[in-house]
Amino acid sequence: MAETSRPPRTWLVTGVGRGLGRAFAGAALAQGDRVVGTVRSPGAMKELQEAHPDSAHELLLDVRDATAVTAAVEDAAQTFGGLDIVVNNAGAGFVGALEEVGEQQARDHFDLNLFGAMWVSRAAVPHLRANGGGEIVQISTVGAIGAMPTFGLYNASKWALEGFSEALAAEVAQFGIRLTIAQLGGFATDWAGKSMPFAAPKTEYDELRSSMFGTPEVPWPDADPDASPTDADPSLAAEALIAHLSDPDHPLRVLIGDDAREHAALAYAARRDSYGKDGEFTWPASTFRSEATGHSTAAGLST
Repeated sequence: MAETSRPPRTWLVTGVGRGLGRAFAGAALAQGDRVVGTVRSPGAMKELQEAHPDSAHELLLDVRDATAVTAAVEDAAQTFGGLDIVVNNAGAGFVGALEEVGEQQARDHFDLNLFGAMWVSRAAVPHLRANGGGEIVQISTVGAIGAMPTFGLYNASKWALEGFSEALAAEVAQFGIRLTIAQLGGFATDWAGKSMPFAAPKTEYDELRSSMFGTPEVPWPDADPDASPTDADPSLAAEALIAHLSDPDHPLRVLIGDDAREHAALAYAARRDSYGKDGEFTWPASTFRSEATGHSTAAGLST
């Protein structure tokens, strides 16, 4: 249902062709907002445009192309007269032990997951500043807290995404621009399906893959089409993101998904334990407030 207490906002969402990006765009449109969505294939937003002909606009964009990103963000800002919320959703997973990863595969992955979000964020800041402020949302993962064998390239790209985003939050707070890092758990998208890229496997890692995935085979065998999905509907992630942004005091990070909190707790505990039993090192237990971002942070872990 559209909100009546405020004027419609304009969202720029990357990767709207399917999955989470489609869910974010659909939820924004359903509440009366306007959406400019970027896609890789023409017509990928057809259903959304048919349902919302005056408030949904499609842009073809490969976020890895910094020059094209600048032009696309300019186009997006002109479409509805400004930008209010920018969601960096475009990205992909990757499976491969480091020894299996090719140089070009690594560079391509970082171009998409890290640099794409950097170029979009960089291009969006002047428009949000001109608008008096706004929101930049980075779609991250609980995999940005910890790491998992054979997912190291993906983990690295998301850790890097969070590092530059936390710095960006402090840089642009003076302009009324806020950052959200959304750490998602498992959702029923094609992230781990046919769209998942894999490195060429080495037999030395067959046992590791078998222990993790139940098979040494990559790409993974097709899932049973009659099996019920075990991950949550992407629409639930969209609802959670909108609720987060609706809170005027929303924090920098938000965990989204029923499994996200457990994964985060395990990852932070593992990070703590990775320091060993150092008697001279204690995790901070006090709550402090960053003057740059206005976000409160608390920790209560000790070695």
